Amino acid sequence: MKISKFAAVAALALAGVSASGLVQAQALVKVDGSSTVYPITEAVAEDFQKSKKNSIRVTVGISGTGGGFKKFCRGETDVSDASRPILKQEIEACKAAGIEYIELPVAYDALTVVVNPKNDWIKSLTVAELKAMWEPGAQGKITSWKQINPAWPDRPLKLFGAGADSGTFDYFTEAINGKSKSSRGDFTASEDDNVLVQGVSRDIGALGFFGFSYYEENKDKLKAVPIVDKEGKPAVLPSLKTVIDGSYQPLARPIFIYVNAKSADKPEVKEFVEYYMKHGEKLTKEVKIVPLPAKAYTYNLEHFAKRAKGSKFGGENKVGITIEELMKLEAK
Repeated sequence: MKISKFAAVAALALAGVSASGLVQAQALVKVDGSSTVYPITEAVAEDFQKSKKNSIRVTVGISGTGGGFKKFCRGETDVSDASRPILKQEIEACKAAGIEYIELPVAYDALTVVVNPKNDWIKSLTVAELKAMWEPGAQGKITSWKQINPAWPDRPLKLFGAGADSGTFDYFTEAINGKSKSSRGDFTASEDDNVLVQGVSRDIGALGFFGFSYYEENKDKLKAVPIVDKEGKPAVLPSLKTVIDGSYQPLARPIFIYVNAKSADKPEVKEFVEYYMKHGEKLTKEVKIVPLPAKAYTYNLEHFAKRAKGSKFGGENKVGITIEELMKLEAK
């Protein structure tokens, strides 16, 4: 027995692993969910790991908001990135599994409609025109740009959008078609926004939608489309300014992280979430996403310290909620 213990210690020494190193290797924070929130969380994770000298590891997956909540409500992750609030069926799934959570809005996103840069006929799009392209009844029937507007060319309409597990898909379909997940099915769908970027950039007849940061990263390959809201106000391009002032509607939305309440008591998760709130404003700007006002992150820290559980959205999306309205909701 003594020999085997000695051999084990020697093996560890040869591998350059200390006993404390073994403990540190176990400090892991698991995050999964929205591809829209991913750039922020990944930036926070990178900085946080450096600040901890890699004694804590943070893994960040992209399985979409819905896919992330499935894992989260099974207790497989500590934090879930979400580009929409948790929905009623997800609340029930978490409840059934005994999972309680803390909801923290982290930023705002301008869900961006894009076309190929060579598309010279689209100057703006109305919500009604987008609905004509994307509603369930358009499947197999609306296949040309000319069918949407007679002034547009008789060119094949190729659609690219978020997959069904994506909160972006949920939000877009509710904002445009009036019901979450209500959409034609004959389009190229992916939880990986880079696949959508490539699809639109290669086809002059393509149109797609995804989070603003992916457009910003690829604006040399894409053209963002100004949107006319349901009230018929002048068309507005997505930007940091138009999201903050509330004029980019109805495709601006808050995005979140959800923290497993039991995980929040683990030192590594507690430190990661606190770091997220203290540095989130700066890092959100760096990845071209719209930060919340500074007071929102301070409020989140207080909310997290109190372990205030549950959601303020009642299991529903609130389409068109502005930053100002979100802050009032958070203050309640």
